[in-house]
This record gives sequence, C-alpha cells and structure tokens, in this order.
Amino acid sequence: MTTAIASAVSAEPDLIVRREGAAGVIRLNRPKALNALTLEMTRGIDAALDAFEADPKVALILLEGAGERGLCAGGDIRGLYESARAGGDLGKIFWREEYILNARIASFPKPYVAFMDGIVMGGGVGLSAHGSHRIVTDKTKMGMPEVGVGFFPDVGGTWLLSRAPGELGTYYGLTGTTMTGADAVYARLADVLVASNSWPALREALTQAPEKATNDDVRAIMDRFAISNPKAPIAAQQATIDALFGQNSIEEIVTALAHHQSEFAQAALGMILEKSPTGLKLTLKLLRMARGAASLKECLIREYVAALEIFVNHDFPEGIRAAVIDKDRHPKWQPARLEEVTPEMIARYFAPRGKDELTF
Repeated sequence: MTTAIASAVSAEPDLIVRREGAAGVIRLNRPKALNALTLEMTRGIDAALDAFEADPKVALILLEGAGERGLCAGGDIRGLYESARAGGDLGKIFWREEYILNARIASFPKPYVAFMDGIVMGGGVGLSAHGSHRIVTDKTKMGMPEVGVGFFPDVGGTWLLSRAPGELGTYYGLTGTTMTGADAVYARLADVLVASNSWPALREALTQAPEKATNDDVRAIMDRFAISNPKAPIAAQQATIDALFGQNSIEEIVTALAHHQSEFAQAALGMILEKSPTGLKLTLKLLRMARGAASLKECLIREYVAALEIFVNHDFPEGIRAAVIDKDRHPKWQPARLEEVTPEMIARYFAPRGKDELTF
C-alpha cells in the first residue's frame, strides 16, 4: 500500500505511508519545515496505524523523517499562533487528536520503531519516545523546549521527563536544553544509539524482520547495530542537577542555582530566567504531579486541560511571536516576574473543563 497526504500548497506529500517488506513505514515529509506536524498529518498517522494494525503482512511500524535535518521539530506552531490570535479553536482540536495519538503509540500492539535522527523536538518526541523501540544517533538533538514559548512539555512530556533519573527531567523541562543521542538513552527517552551511517543497513534489516516479529525480535535486530555503553555528557552533571533541581518551587531552584558558582549552574540559571515565569511554574507543577501518575493517559488528560488555558492566555502567542514570527528573541511575558505569578493564576490551568476534557 502507498498513501500520500498532499499539502494544499504543494504537490509534495506531507506524509508518506507504505509497506516495505515487513515494515509499515510512516515518513513525515515536510523537510523544509523540519517535518513539523500538522493536524492533517496527525490524522494521517492515525489512519496509517489503523491499516497497519489490521494488515497481517505488517510486522512492525517504522517512523522516520524526510531530509537530512531531523525527524520532527514539533507541532506546526505557526498555525497554532495564527489560530490563537484569531480566537480560533485549532489548539483544542489539534492537541486533542495529537494526545490521543500519543497514547495510541504507547500501547500499539505491534513493535513501533522510531528513527530519531537529527532534530527531535516537542511533538516529534510525542510521536517517537512513546514507541516501543526508540533509536537515536550521533546526530540526534532532542528536546522539550516548550517553556521557551510560554508553554510546557506536553505530548506526554511530563510523563517521560518525570521518569528520567533523579532530577534530570526537571532540568530538561525547565531549561529546554537539547540532549544528544547518548543523553536521550541515559534519560530513558530512547533505547539504543547507533551511528547515523549505520541506519541504511539497520533499516533494511528491520524491513526483513520475521512476519510475526515480537518486540524481542526487533530489539535483537537493533542491538546488532547499537553502540555499546554510550557515554552521555549529561551524566557528569547528575549529582549537581539532583542537588539544585530537587526543590518544589521555581524560586527555590533559582536561588540554589544562583548560589552555585559552577559554569553549569550559571548557564542553567541564565536559561531559566529567559523563560515564561508562568510557563516555568506550570511546568514544575505538572512534572511533580506526573511523578505520582499511574499512567501516560493520566498525564495527557492533565496536559490537555492546561493546554486549553495556555491557548487563550498571553504568553503562548507572545512566545511564538518572539521566536518564530518576528524572531526578535525578546518576548514580553505577562506576568514578567516569578513572584508575580500567584497560585491562583496557576490553578486556572487545572480547573475542570467538563465536556472539553480529554477522554480515552
């Protein structure tokens, strides 16, 4: 089978779906936009999973991105920006369908292999890091940088980050720092690291997997190409991160960083102070709540409620304006200071939404 979802403005398909041997291949195909995910692509992936789940000739799913730059830079935030500015409802629709897809990927009954080469950010993490088999490379640059645009690590990011060793997820969630492939394996957002030039051979081996390939079969194929015991740069900072990011308020974390004279701590402090004060407080609360969550779905339901409030507030469109539209890199956050963000303000992101809440 071969399916293409075409862009309205281009003859190039945004999503390519086809079977190659034992693999049901899903290729994100917007390389000029770093394969940013649209609502139509989300729906196309869901339809592809329907077809591949029912096809007895498909032993495994293979997610990949077109081009040399990466799997996926995240959701199409320009479209979300335009909808938010116009008072539209794209966020409500897109996030609902995206989060339901994230949960489906996590529980998909066939092996789901994600090739996380190059840039893998935000929504790209949601499409890949919930899969049963996650491959990163020496070129991987993975991150959840949403707090930098007044948002928070969504697509189940709070579930993933809260299960990283120690306070590593807190560090990545609040600073938006990019992980290397080895860092992603160390942080438990990926399973194996391979050399990027090994991918063609690994890909070929996956397409030739047994017809009834199990998760163990697929992992054995991956392990043949994996780099043993990859050295994660972030591991050297684990003790410092645990000491400085273990507090339950942003103010306490900022104070701890400010009093730690290491170059690492001062760099982390600088990154945090650039971010949306509201986004920081919301992110930390969501991460702490995620630690006690029983399931990914529980976190996605909570994230969706928070996202609906984000969509109608100031900082999200302002963050996108500064980063993507005007590119002046100087967002004017409201409130502008951490101490101005009250518990009552944060409580709005957790208020019941009735029929608008996410259900599975």
